[in-house]
Amino acid sequence: MTHFEEVADVEEKRSTWPALPLILGLSLGCSLSLLMVSWTQGDTDDSCADELGNGGLFLGSNRGDPPEDQRGGPGSEDFQPRIVPYHKDPNKPHKKVLRTRYIHTELGIRERLLVGVLTSRATLNTLAVAVNRTVAHHFHRTFFFTGLRSPKVPHGMAVVAHGDDRPVWLMYETVRHLHQHYGLDYDWFFLAQDDTYMQAERLAELVGHLSAGQDLYMGRAEEFIGGEERARYCHGGYGYLLSRSLLARLQPHLDTCRNDILSVRPDEWLGRCIIDYLGLSCVEVHQEMTYRYFELGKNADPEREDRAQFKNAFTVHPVSEPSLMYRLHKRFSQIELDWTYLQIQQLQVQINNLSELTPEGKAGATWPIGVNPPFRPKTRFEVINWEYFTEEHIYSCPDSSPKCELRGADRADVSAVLETAVERLNERYQPQLRFRKRHLLNGYRRFDPTRGMEYVLDLALEAFTQKGHNQVIAKRVSLLRPLSTIEIIPMPYVTEATRVQVILPVTAHEQDYVSNFLDMYVMNTLDTHDNVLLTFLFVYDPFDAQRISQADVFAGIKAMIGEVEKRYGDVKIPWISVKTEVPSQVKLMDIISKKHPVDTLFFLASVWTEVNADFLNRCRMNAISNWQVFFPIHFQEFSPAIVYRDQQPSAASSFTAEALRDGRFDRHVFEEACFYNADYMAARTKMAADILDNDELLESMDVYEIFVRYSGLHVFRAVEPALVQKYVRRACNPRFSEDIYHRCVLSNLEGLASRSHLAMALFEQEQANST
Repeated sequence: MTHFEEVADVEEKRSTWPALPLILGLSLGCSLSLLMVSWTQGDTDDSCADELGNGGLFLGSNRGDPPEDQRGGPGSEDFQPRIVPYHKDPNKPHKKVLRTRYIHTELGIRERLLVGVLTSRATLNTLAVAVNRTVAHHFHRTFFFTGLRSPKVPHGMAVVAHGDDRPVWLMYETVRHLHQHYGLDYDWFFLAQDDTYMQAERLAELVGHLSAGQDLYMGRAEEFIGGEERARYCHGGYGYLLSRSLLARLQPHLDTCRNDILSVRPDEWLGRCIIDYLGLSCVEVHQEMTYRYFELGKNADPEREDRAQFKNAFTVHPVSEPSLMYRLHKRFSQIELDWTYLQIQQLQVQINNLSELTPEGKAGATWPIGVNPPFRPKTRFEVINWEYFTEEHIYSCPDSSPKCELRGADRADVSAVLETAVERLNERYQPQLRFRKRHLLNGYRRFDPTRGMEYVLDLALEAFTQKGHNQVIAKRVSLLRPLSTIEIIPMPYVTEATRVQVILPVTAHEQDYVSNFLDMYVMNTLDTHDNVLLTFLFVYDPFDAQRISQADVFAGIKAMIGEVEKRYGDVKIPWISVKTEVPSQVKLMDIISKKHPVDTLFFLASVWTEVNADFLNRCRMNAISNWQVFFPIHFQEFSPAIVYRDQQPSAASSFTAEALRDGRFDRHVFEEACFYNADYMAARTKMAADILDNDELLESMDVYEIFVRYSGLHVFRAVEPALVQKYVRRACNPRFSEDIYHRCVLSNLEGLASRSHLAMALFEQEQANST
C-alpha cells in the first residue's frame, strides 16, 4: 500500500480551474481517502460505539452484558491460588530435571486447529491439489486422507493413505488417526471434502472465539434419511468442526460404530455414531457463533455472486473442478481485501476524530493517519539522508559513485511510484480534471525505519479540463510505502553444540598462507576445545603429482600438521590428496562428501580464512539441515600499501570496528560456505541428469550455484563481520567458467582500495611527477 499526499505547486499557475486542495490521502490498490470529518456523537453515551462494519462473526453485541462475576456462574467465585512448597529430600540422590525443548510443551499449550481433507485416488492430483494451493498454507497443519495412494503423490502435500477406498472405512480410519497421532496437540479438528472451498482466515477466527474445553460437533445440520428424529448430523460437503474433548470421548466407541452402524454416507455414519454414544447433535450456532456456509449452484460465476450469504460464508460447496476452486479463492481474497480496506478507512476516521481530544489537537494527527510519525533525529548523526533520482539515474550509488543508472528493483520502484501518483491524482480530480505525466522533474526518497519508504516527487503534468483545454503545470506530491506487519518465520530447531567439519582445499600457489590459517585454527579452536575438526585437501596438478615421490610440494604443510598433532596428542588432522588440472569446487566436494556421514556439517573454507568461535557458532545456527545453507560474505581488508602508504596500520584486533573501517565486504567471493552433507548430496543427485551429456558443467559451476539451482533450500547470503581476511591478490584461473573468472577479477580490482584512497594515491603520484 502506498499513501499519497499532494504537497504544493512547484510553479504557481493561475487559471479559472477550481483550486486543488492542499492534502490528499490515497493508497495503492484502493481508494483509501484520509477523510477529514468533524467530530460527531450519536444518541449513545459511547462516542466510539460505531461498529467497523457488517459481516463479522458475532450474531449480536455483548457490549451491554454485565461482567461474569456480576451475573453468576463459574466465574463468580474468587480464584484462590495454592502455593506448593518445594522440599528437597536429603536422603534421595539428586536427579537432573529434564526440561522440554519448547515452553508450550511444558505449559501444555496446544495449537488451535488441524484440518483434514477427505480425498480419493481419482481427485488427489486435481481437486486436492487445488485445496492445497489455495488455503492449506493458511492453516498450521493440513492432511489429505485417501483410501489408496496415487502412483504419483503431489509434491509438498501431507498425504495419508489408509488402504481402503470404502467411504465409511476412510472416515473411521481418519478419525482414529487424528485422535491417535494429534489428539493431544490440537484443540480443534476440521474435516471437509476435497470439493469444498474453505475460507481459512474465517475458520481460524471462528475457533479463536470458541471455548476449547467443551464437546462440540458444529457444521451444516442435516436431517437423517426419513427425517423422523430431531437429531441432526453435519453435512460433509460443507465441513464440520470437532473439539478435542469430543474426539477423546468418541475414540472408545469407533470400533462399535464401525460394526453396528450401516450407512453409505461417511458424514451420516459419523453423525449417527456421535448421537448414539455421546448424545450430541450437529449444531450451527454455539456460544453466539454461527457456522456460515453457501451452496454453490450449477454453472455459478463467483465473480458475479454478491449475496451476503456468499460473502460471509466459511465454506462453499460443491466445487466441481480445480479452476472453479481458484476462481472462488480469487473472489474471497478480493472480498477480504475490500473488508480490510473498509476497516482501515473507518479506523482512520476514528483516529482523526479522537485527535481533537488530544493536547496537540488536529496537529497531533500525522500524515498518513494510522502510520507512525516520521523519525525525529536527536543529533546530526541520526539524520536520514534523502536520495535524489530521475527517471533514468540515481545519485546515491552502492560503490560511492556520484551517479549510476536505475536498474532492476530500483527502476521498477520508481516506475510504480510515478504511475501511482498520476493514477491517484486522476481518481481525486476526475471528471473536472484529467492529468497526464510529461516527465519527472525531481525525485527524492529515503527509508524511514519507523514507517517505511518515503518519496517526494516534482512532476511536470499536462492537465485537461472537461471542455478540452489543457495546460502544463508542475506539482509536488509526497508518497509513503509503509512497512507491513512483521511476521515471525518459524525455523527448525538448531543448537550451537553441533560439530563443524572444516574443509580446506589447498593448491600449490596457496601454500604460503596455510601457516597463518593453522595458527588461527589452533588458537581459536584447539586451545578453546571447540567441537571442530579439520581436513586438508591437497590439490596436485598432473606435473606435481608425478614428482611427489622425489619432491612433494606440500611437504612443508604436512610437517606443520605433524607438529600440531604432536603438540595436541588427542588431535588428528587428516588430509586427502587429489590430482586435477581444474580444481573445481564441485569436484573437490564430491570427493569429501563420500568420505563423511550424511549428517556432517561442513564449513568450506579458504587459506585466507581466519577461523574463530563467533563465526563457527553462526555457521551452526544459520546452516539448517533440509532447510537452509549459509554463504557468508567475509570482510576483505584493503591493500595496506595504498591505504596507509607511509603510515603504520593499526594493531587493533581483526574483530574490532577499527579493523572493519579500511576494507569492504567482498560480494564477489563464494568460497566460504556452511551446509550439511545430506543437503549437498541431494542437490548433486538432482544435478546428475544435467551432467550426463555435459561433463564440463562441473567446471563451470561452484557449490553456491548448485544449491541455488538444484536444492530448493533457502540460500542464506549475508555479511559476516567475524570473517576478516587480510589483503591478498588472488590468482584467477582462466580454466574456470567466465562468470567465476570475472567475479575473481572484480574482487581483486574492488578490493585494492576505496575510491578516496585511490584518488589520494593518484594525486600524490601526480604531485611527485610534477616536481
